[in-house]
Amino acid sequence: MSETGSRFAGFAAAAALVLTSLVPSAAWAWGGYGHRTTGQIALANVKPETRAAIARLMRYEKDLGTPECDLKDLEDATVWADCVRRTRWRWGYTAAWHYRTTPICEDYQPWRNCSGGNCVTAQIERNQRLLADESLPGPVRLEALAFMVHFVGDIHMPLHSGDKDDRGGNDRKASYGIVPGMNLHWIWDGALAERAITSTEGPIVRRYSAVERAEYGGGAPADWGRESWQIARDVAYTTAFDTDPCASELPDETALTQEDIVEAVPVAQRRIRQAGLRMADMLDQAFAPGPLPEPERSR
Repeated sequence: MSETGSRFAGFAAAAALVLTSLVPSAAWAWGGYGHRTTGQIALANVKPETRAAIARLMRYEKDLGTPECDLKDLEDATVWADCVRRTRWRWGYTAAWHYRTTPICEDYQPWRNCSGGNCVTAQIERNQRLLADESLPGPVRLEALAFMVHFVGDIHMPLHSGDKDDRGGNDRKASYGIVPGMNLHWIWDGALAERAITSTEGPIVRRYSAVERAEYGGGAPADWGRESWQIARDVAYTTAFDTDPCASELPDETALTQEDIVEAVPVAQRRIRQAGLRMADMLDQAFAPGPLPEPERSR
């Protein structure tokens, strides 16, 4: 093998090793790195009294009885719901709470496939109300905080809201540039999120201005799900397969080129910013004096 070929092979192997470490479980949105980044953004933008209230709730960590899953700060809270789900005999009932998909070639219906509130849209609202209820025991409110912040991240990941009969892209094999052996869901979870976070011109974790928060914030969980569903249709599937995903059947396997990745990165960056800032707003609302308003239902 030539020296150039050896260098390319070495680069490919190193890239595969790095990206494999970023690949999360099939149903996790953004893996640990992406979720923790949303928590960092939120903590940088909540009110000081909210930050103090979060720290007080963390004192109840041991009362949850989940020593295998740390819950010492808001970053830990953003991944706790995925961690406990590994203990299926105890937490398996929460699996459906992490997503709520609408087929990308059908009209978006925010409350379809959400029987009994068993979907991400409903669980964000439910857990915010539990968190805000000061009459509840501290451990109940801490668990609610952890579920809420994780699900805010989940709903902003496009393939937790839209799919094409492929379990949110899990059944579509895909290569990420020169790295094979992934699927479309994993790419948006791990490798693409990592690149989106690390390739911003300035730090993605910082205090955002009021103008920026107005740009990235707003809406209710059902609206956020609609945004993700549209991105799944217009970006995730379209760039991956270079075609209108609703015009014909899609192949079971594809490859994202460098051009595809460059096109998708700003979209992923925006979703991560939105998740962090909307999370901050929900936390401030939950810890504000007085009851929460009734949740808005998007049509």
